[in-house]
Amino acid sequence: MTHFEIIKCHGSGNDFIMVDTTLLESPESIDWSAFARMACDRANGIGSDGILLVVRNAEGIYGMDMLNPDGTHAEMCGNGIRCVARLAEERGYLGSGLLTSGGRTFPARRAEAVAQGIETFSVDIPIATWSESFGFFNPEERFIGKIIESLDNRLQFTALNLGNPHIVAAVEEIDMTLLEQLGERVKSLKRKFPHGVNVSLYKVLSPTSIFVATYERGAGITLSCGTAMTASSTAAVLLGYVNRGERIEVFNRGGKVACRTAITDGSIITTLEGNATFEWRGEAHFDGTNFAFDIEAESGEAATWNNFVESLNR
Repeated sequence: MTHFEIIKCHGSGNDFIMVDTTLLESPESIDWSAFARMACDRANGIGSDGILLVVRNAEGIYGMDMLNPDGTHAEMCGNGIRCVARLAEERGYLGSGLLTSGGRTFPARRAEAVAQGIETFSVDIPIATWSESFGFFNPEERFIGKIIESLDNRLQFTALNLGNPHIVAAVEEIDMTLLEQLGERVKSLKRKFPHGVNVSLYKVLSPTSIFVATYERGAGITLSCGTAMTASSTAAVLLGYVNRGERIEVFNRGGKVACRTAITDGSIITTLEGNATFEWRGEAHFDGTNFAFDIEAESGEAATWNNFVESLNR
């Protein structure tokens, strides 16, 4: 049985179990996919939207390897990487100001607190308009505000690659049943979405605010998804629904974040800013087939975040 530290954390309600693998003697010997399936199970495990493994590459840069609840790897997670950024800062890993994920490098930093007592971090996310996960248009094209007939003949989607692939559509009202149907339908459209895709619906609230709901590839509907909120705010900028270059408040079922999109010489970079809340620290016990855990210290940060979310709904 292997024993290692775990931290239960969340970004905007999107919750994770974080493990600093750089402290382990042989992290490669652990079946992390099996660990994800067991630990993320909300009925029999801890329950979370994914596993965040803190790793270090050959160049000595620290970063994140994220696993979905089904054990598959995600190239990027905007809510997760903020939690990793916080731990990296606490442990002196963030000296370069960079974190890796999915083979790419992202500038990350501490940001002004969204509210008193809430740890807040930001990450700059370069955004491409093509991904190998997009099988419904050609690489030399841009898919912005267009219909994907085989998926839905009314919604106008924008396709963006943030390290992981997203399609997002503006709607007048968020329909969670429709969102789940779209997420499930993607799985049957292998030619259009050969590697799956994250699907979001967003509602424009004002020129500086939107609301987003997401069906995450490998996880299903979650309270929030950082890269999906980033993709949705970026799409809203590209379509002229919100103001380019301004701070856009992005609300979700788990709380809110803020995004700001910069478009220069054809390049798109959107900064995602939001909480990195550590709920508790504990220890996991895992041997590949059996899993248990102990909570050793609760932080009290969950209550502070919940009070903040309640204030948003007043």
